[in-house]
Amino acid sequence: MIFDRAKLKIKPLKERSHDINLDGIQRLENKKCDNEALRDVALRIVGAMKKGKGIILMMGAHTIRSGVQHYLIDLMERGYISCVAMNGGGMIHDFEFALIGATTEKVARYVNEGQFGLWKETGRINDIINQAFRNENTIGMGDAIGKAIQEGEFPNKDISLLAACYRLNIPATIHVGIGYDIIHEHPNFDGAVAGETSYHDFLRFTKIMENIEYGVIMNFGSAVMAPEVFLKALSMVRNVAHQEGRFIKHFTTLVCDLHDLPNDFRKEPSKDSPAYYFRPWKTMLVRTVADGGESYYVKGRHSDTIPALWSAINDVERN
Repeated sequence: MIFDRAKLKIKPLKERSHDINLDGIQRLENKKCDNEALRDVALRIVGAMKKGKGIILMMGAHTIRSGVQHYLIDLMERGYISCVAMNGGGMIHDFEFALIGATTEKVARYVNEGQFGLWKETGRINDIINQAFRNENTIGMGDAIGKAIQEGEFPNKDISLLAACYRLNIPATIHVGIGYDIIHEHPNFDGAVAGETSYHDFLRFTKIMENIEYGVIMNFGSAVMAPEVFLKALSMVRNVAHQEGRFIKHFTTLVCDLHDLPNDFRKEPSKDSPAYYFRPWKTMLVRTVADGGESYYVKGRHSDTIPALWSAINDVERN
């Protein structure tokens, strides 16, 4: 016996209260960047762009909620981001922002009412992915949603990262876990299609990783998805590279989050420390760069660190 989704009551988004709206979207504004780590990473990003190397942005869903869309889209338009990887929650926030100019429901209230996640318009994401798979079974989840937003009736598509990726032909990869996202509650969710389209995105991400030698990998706020997807993709491309007598080890990693890490974060924490289970530390800042890479950690809110990095890149350009 399994749960009968046909019994669910799906309400329209107009009945939902939102915590975040367009008022939180920041305008582009050059700010002084006095963070040495971000300045160093900016130098490496500009250098990677000039060499045609990969510059990959991985993010958690809160990055979308922090209002930095214009900064990221500007970097994409100027060639400073060559791939955007996000989880399913990021895709949902991006879609809702583009559609209604608001996102983020009041979880405590709606889970109490048994209504959390059960909103009609958000469920359209499933229809888009299902139809894209049926019509073009080689398309990934990121492309499907980006194309729908860019070509559809979405009043705020100008702040959609996925639409920007589609418009600029920049790979957007969505990495989901079944049951993680509110759209998985809906009767129109097809687990097989979600798995196929997200796995397509994983393989696309892995292909991009082939060009990460002397490139840059950034992780803003993803504690599980980014380090785990990065780790597996890196192992795959290194496997092939080793067979061909090549190496993929000279690249830069940047992690931006709110955790307190020590100054010697390039040393792995001990297994008896809770910090050992913060995957970005041991995976992206230590293990994967141990034989030739560089790693940087910056503590701060995405609403501050992304504009600061953008400003640092501008400074490098001018100088």
